[in-house]
Amino acid sequence: MESFGARLKREREQRKITLDEISISTKIATRFLVALEEERFDQLPGGIFNKSFVKAYAHHLGIDEAQAVADYVAASGPVAPEANPEQSPELAVLAGRVPEAPDSAGGIPWEMFAVGLLIVACGFALWGFYSREKPPQPRPAEAPAASSQPSEVQPKASDSAKPASPSQDSALNATGAFLVLVKAREDSWVSISADGKQIVQDTLPAESEKSIQARKEVVIKTGNAGALDISFNGKKVPAPGSYAEVKTLTFDVNGLRP
Repeated sequence: MESFGARLKREREQRKITLDEISISTKIATRFLVALEEERFDQLPGGIFNKSFVKAYAHHLGIDEAQAVADYVAASGPVAPEANPEQSPELAVLAGRVPEAPDSAGGIPWEMFAVGLLIVACGFALWGFYSREKPPQPRPAEAPAASSQPSEVQPKASDSAKPASPSQDSALNATGAFLVLVKAREDSWVSISADGKQIVQDTLPAESEKSIQARKEVVIKTGNAGALDISFNGKKVPAPGSYAEVKTLTFDVNGLRP
C-alpha cells in the first residue's frame, strides 16, 4: 500500500509542481514540505500546525484535503498533544503564515480562530512597542518675528498684486530707496541680500512672496528663475529666466541691471 508521503510526492510530480512553487504559494518552508513527503514528522512544528501544512499542501495540488489530513493522522501514529500557541510564540507566528483553505463545512475551526486572535494580539503589542520607541517629531520652527530693519518689508498677501501707490512712490523717492517684490509660482530656492546685508537664504514656497527695500542694491540669486515673478517699484520686470535655471539678478535705483 502506498504510504502517505509517497502519495503526496506522486500527486505533486504528476502535476509537474515543484516544492519551491508550493512553498511560495503557501508560505510553508520547503524543509517542512520535504519532511511531509519523507514522513519525517519529528521535524515538523507539531500539533495543529502539521495538519494545517497538510491541508494547505493538498489544497495547492487540488486533492481531497480531508482525506489527506486523515492519511497524515494514520501515518503519524498517536496524536501528540497539540502545541499551545500562547506558550510558543514562534509557532504562533509560523501558523499565521500558513493560509487556511476554505472549510467545506462552512465554519471556522476553533483552532484557527484562536490562532487568529493571537496574531491580532501580537500585532497590537508590536504596534504599541514601536509607537513607544518612535522618536518625537520635532516641532516646526516658529516663524521669525517681523524685522524692524528698514531694508525688509513684509506686506500682506492681499497687497502683493497691487502696484506701489503714489504716496508709496513719493516716500521711496524722498528717501532715495526702491522696492523689489519677489513672488514664487512654485517652490524656488533664493538667496536675497539688500545693501550688502543677507535677507533670506532658503526655499521660497509656492504662492508666497518677499518684498525688499534698499537704497543702493538688491541681489537675488535663484535656482529656479522661471518660477519667479519680480516687480521693481510696482512694475513687473520681464521673466528673469527659464524654469530650473540658476540666475543672479541685481537691482539698483534705476532697476534691473543688464
